Amino acid sequence: MALDLFKEKGVSLDHQKFTWKDLTRRTYSKLDDDAFTRVRVILMNGIESEALRFSHAFARMNRELREPLAIIRRVEQHQQTLVNWMNPPDQSPLETTLGFEQVAIEVTASVAQHEPDPYLAQAYRFGMLEDFDHLYRYSALYDRLEGKDPNYLIQSYSDIIPGRPTAIEHRHPLDDVRRSYDARTAAPLSKIHALTITAAEHQTHDYYMTIGPLFTDPVARMLYAEIASIEEQHVTQYESLSDPDESWLEKWLLHEAVEVYTYYSCLQYESNPRIKEVWQRFVDYELGHLHYVMGLFQTHARRDPAEVLPKELPEPIRFDSHREFVRQVLRDELGLSANGTEFVPRAAESERTQRYRQELNAEGLPSEIAAAGYRWRPGTELSDEAERLGTLSEGRIQ
Repeated sequence: MALDLFKEKGVSLDHQKFTWKDLTRRTYSKLDDDAFTRVRVILMNGIESEALRFSHAFARMNRELREPLAIIRRVEQHQQTLVNWMNPPDQSPLETTLGFEQVAIEVTASVAQHEPDPYLAQAYRFGMLEDFDHLYRYSALYDRLEGKDPNYLIQSYSDIIPGRPTAIEHRHPLDDVRRSYDARTAAPLSKIHALTITAAEHQTHDYYMTIGPLFTDPVARMLYAEIASIEEQHVTQYESLSDPDESWLEKWLLHEAVEVYTYYSCLQYESNPRIKEVWQRFVDYELGHLHYVMGLFQTHARRDPAEVLPKELPEPIRFDSHREFVRQVLRDELGLSANGTEFVPRAAESERTQRYRQELNAEGLPSEIAAAGYRWRPGTELSDEAERLGTLSEGRIQ
């Protein structure tokens, strides 16, 4: 049953409470829970991080709305804490990285398939192929550093094979800025999609910039530096899809709608009952935020929120494997690049991008070094260990 954004009021702000014990509750299991539980937790941490980032920027630009922004921002700070603290402590930074890339593949694939604007859908498919390759590179690094099979985290939902090679993803900044949708004519879902994927990619960039320097392995340090640069390119691409002529208050209204939509999507698919309760709670909290901002929109912008928001939430994000869709995009669009705002065959790349890439890659390619000789196959960890033990046994017999 679709959620009516105007009828469902959720929980009012003055009833949204937290305690420290509430914020630091029991985590999910990295092995026993479904891989998409990790995907949902990572995605929603990114959505909340974007909400805080936007709210602080808005407050610096608007004196009149600083207080209402502060009120909602504090609740969303605590929501992000609760969501982020559901990540388990036995999940290494590199394992969390694999989760980030699975988010980028599967969530972006769902968005690309449901996006009504062909140009925007192309942008999502374009970025998805690059994140697909990142999963492969980090899987190789995982094998290199921890000697483990990435599939025990990915759970066969996503293929672990090369995509558009990371080494050729580097583009001049002017070849990563895209055409925006027109706020006057774009479908509400297009606006929701753009904010959702921007949030996910921005969080990925910030995470890689935070943990990359913590590795001692020089290849790991370089690989995180290389892919963090691509993630900045992706943030540039996705944020440029939003219409810059939307007012700050209009964008705030859309941010709150995104939070309702993404929490509602998580709720439809969650298999862990403890975490499903969190998604339901925050759907209700975000509905309260949305209606609070609707009132501000009417008062300060003197506009009807129905001009911006859909009456009912669109079809939820599909938290499921998109393997066949990704494979088809690989077959059809692997050779694409960008020139200005347009997607073009690689032969039509700009000279500025070619020069930029040559300069960056002049002293070696971390993504190629990390994956040299790596080929993922099912059961790698167990089969390699069995092979090792068999060799030792033969040595003892001899």
